[in-house]
Amino acid sequence: MTTTVTLIGKPECHLCDDARGAIERVLTQIPSAASVTLEEKSILDDTALYERYWEQIPVVLIDGEQHTFWRVDERRLASALTEDDA
Repeated sequence: MTTTVTLIGKPECHLCDDARGAIERVLTQIPSAASVTLEEKSILDDTALYERYWEQIPVVLIDGEQHTFWRVDERRLASALTEDDA
């Protein structure tokens, strides 16, 4: 089963860059990373995303459900991505 992690942000957003780095570090550390797809979406390209998330970016979704916003806690993300592996 594939899990999709979506990073919602915008260009030239330092918090978005930090979030991307945190997600990428987690994906290099968890055994199930091969079954995780990372996608990025910009609030500048989608009016609905802009209206919903503009005050919260970066936002991280896991399979379409909001996991976090502003800062990514790497341990929490790793836990969320591996909880079904047990």
